[in-house]
Order: sequence, then C-alpha cells, then structure tokens
Amino acid sequence: MSSTSDVAKKPSKSNSIFLVPYPKFIFMYPTLIVATVAAIVMYLGGYHTVDPDTQTVPVVMTGLFLLVMVTNMFVIVFDFPRATSLTLVFVLATIGMGIWILTLVYPDLMPTIESVLSGIRPAANTTFFVCTALAMILMYVAVFVSVRFDYWELRNNELLHHHGFLSDLKRYPAPNLRVDKEINDIFEFMLLGAGRLILHPTTEKRAIVLDNILFVGNKERELTRVLGSIKVQIGSDSSGSN
Repeated sequence: MSSTSDVAKKPSKSNSIFLVPYPKFIFMYPTLIVATVAAIVMYLGGYHTVDPDTQTVPVVMTGLFLLVMVTNMFVIVFDFPRATSLTLVFVLATIGMGIWILTLVYPDLMPTIESVLSGIRPAANTTFFVCTALAMILMYVAVFVSVRFDYWELRNNELLHHHGFLSDLKRYPAPNLRVDKEINDIFEFMLLGAGRLILHPTTEKRAIVLDNILFVGNKERELTRVLGSIKVQIGSDSSGSN
C-alpha cells in the first residue's frame, strides 16, 4: 500500500508549477552588481575621501556606476518590443555615423568635445557605494518576501491564487485553460528571460495577466506539459467510466 501511495504522490508533486509575478525592480541587479564591485574596489583602495582632480579610480568607478544605473533605469521605465528595439539600434547607429561624419568635416570638433568631457569628473567615496549596495540588497530582500504573499500555482487540475498575509486562496479550474506568452520587452527578456503570461480560465470572462514572469519560456513549456497531462488523464477517466 505504501509503494502505491508513493507512486500516486509523485505526479502531483512534479506537476506543481509556481508562477510568480515580480516587480520591475527585479531587473536592477546589474546596478547592484556594479555598486558592490565599486564598494569593494574603493574600500580596498582606501578611498574614504576622494579628490576628483587628482584621483582617477573614484572617477572611473563612479562613471561606470552612473552609466549602468541610467541604462538600467532606461530599460525599466520604457518597454522595448522587438520592432522598437530594432528601431533603437538603427537610431543609435545613425547618431554614431553622424558624429563620425561631423568629426571628418570639422576636425577641431573632437578636441572640443574631448575637453568638455574631460572636465566632467563625478566622484563618490566608499561610503556612498557601500550604502547604495546595502540599500539595494534590503530592497531585494523586501521584494522576495513580498512575492511570497502573492503568487499563482498550477496543481493537478486547478489553478490556485495565493494572496494576502494569511495566504488567502482562490481556485480556478485548470482543464481547458489556455495560456498565451508575450515578450513585451526584449531587454528584460535578455536580463532574466522575463515575459508576460496570459491565462484564460474557462470560468472567467476576463483573462489573468501575469507580468514579469522570470524565465517565461521554461514556465510556458512546463504549463504546456502539465495541461497536456491533465487532458490525457481526463480523457482516460472518461473512457474508463464508459
């Protein structure tokens, strides 16, 4: 009897799929990595106080941090579908080509730009990068704690919505559940394989939209496998009853 019960439990355990929508802040990890590296470099170099006119390392680390942070925030604030991303590449290439042509036509332009850029020397000390890294780590901890109170689970023949501090539960029938996948931001997909899943339960008039599902391609394949097995089980049960 025990072996039979163990065999019965294994499919239900493997067929449990968790769908966790994350906030946009989850994509800020490149900024956290750069802030942590900068904090370590600055601490080992003893840059507790900095002078941007004479010290190069603080200027380089601060510039790198600002570049990554601005790019990271740009990715989060705006959505870049495939067509928009391709347009952005062409725009940046056109701007680069235009700057190159201007330097050929006006040879004195490049030294002027170089002198202007060389005068911009932002610099932050060790304390700044340590505080920034610690603050972002605390925010990531808060994110991972908060998503434990709002997530979806596909288990056996039902879709479950766990939400609330006391783990309130709402159930939807899983048979005939239709799942659509959308990649609405190519850069977020490149960072964490994130995308959107749209669930269509048969008992609901409105679709359930789950944004920022990490590694959405793997989740879609797991959902397809589980929903396919549910259909097979239902079909076998109905044939056996006849």
